[in-house]
Amino acid sequence: MAVELEAVLDGTPLLGQRTGIGRYTACLAEELAELAAVRLVAFTVRGWRKLRDLAPRGTRAVGWPVPARLLRTCWRAAPLPPVELLTGPASVVHGTNFVLPPTARAAGVVTVHDLAFLDDPRLADADLPALVRTSVRRARVVCTPSRAVAEAVQERLGAPEHKLVVTPLGVAAEWFTAAAPDEPLRRRLGLPDEYLVFVGADGPRKGLADLLRVHRDLDLPPLVVAGPGRAVRDERVIRTGYLTESELRRVVAGARALVLPSRDEGFGLPVLEAFACGVPVVCSDVPALREVSGGRAQLFRRGDDDSLRDALRRVLSEPVDPAALQARAAGFTWRRCAERTLAAYRRALS
Repeated sequence: MAVELEAVLDGTPLLGQRTGIGRYTACLAEELAELAAVRLVAFTVRGWRKLRDLAPRGTRAVGWPVPARLLRTCWRAAPLPPVELLTGPASVVHGTNFVLPPTARAAGVVTVHDLAFLDDPRLADADLPALVRTSVRRARVVCTPSRAVAEAVQERLGAPEHKLVVTPLGVAAEWFTAAAPDEPLRRRLGLPDEYLVFVGADGPRKGLADLLRVHRDLDLPPLVVAGPGRAVRDERVIRTGYLTESELRRVVAGARALVLPSRDEGFGLPVLEAFACGVPVVCSDVPALREVSGGRAQLFRRGDDDSLRDALRRVLSEPVDPAALQARAAGFTWRRCAERTLAAYRRALS
């Protein structure tokens, strides 16, 4: 590998239960390590040692334990301390999770995944809006997962267009060969032979309450809710609790359809992951999901129960072309995400 630059990424999202941003950070870092020298730093006291075990192949963990809250308080008030005190010198520092630490000499890049926290304060810490605004101003380049988010960042945070680079997320190769749940997994999770699946955390933004209300009144297969929380089972709704990535792939692969009724999304990776399994999708007609699904999903009007009912009926009655769904998903790879991110680093350095 010819090392063109040295990048330090915020690896904090790799710790704890792996969320969408954690998966983004892990997959991006591993692919970037084929193209550049990649180090990871975690802004935390508890569990910071685990980063050395969780660092993706080809990357290296650096730094030492520092309280995240203390750092955020300092960074909100002044561009101190520079992150290089923790990481050593670097060409680029990439804030993978909305917040860009101040740097002494390195070029700063930040990823803004969505702007939902501006509309619903319950989705983040109280200091996040100020930190994100500061990070966007401080960064030489702002990465977003979709054009929809780029336009929102430009409009709502005042980021100039020349700063914005769209770096679409990727679909891991394992999704294209995922098999339906085997009998032991079905028994453990209580999965029926036929089911619909929702992937994500509960909350107003994901629209799960809307889906549960509509699903309750229709003669549809049971709904499996795959996401963090307590496992609960009844005849109509099965909550699996947190699943490993391999378990999640199997659950999605065995579904009649994936339903994503989000009121807002920055990208909507579950749509493409379902496509990779050849599983059809019902999702709300919001800009990012419309962009990502590329005309292959059954779209419904956000917040419209009748529209959601019609889309659910259609997805279960109309024929499915799994090859067409997989072809759409195949256009999104983590290598492509890494290449576009590397181009963003070069722009930041120029």
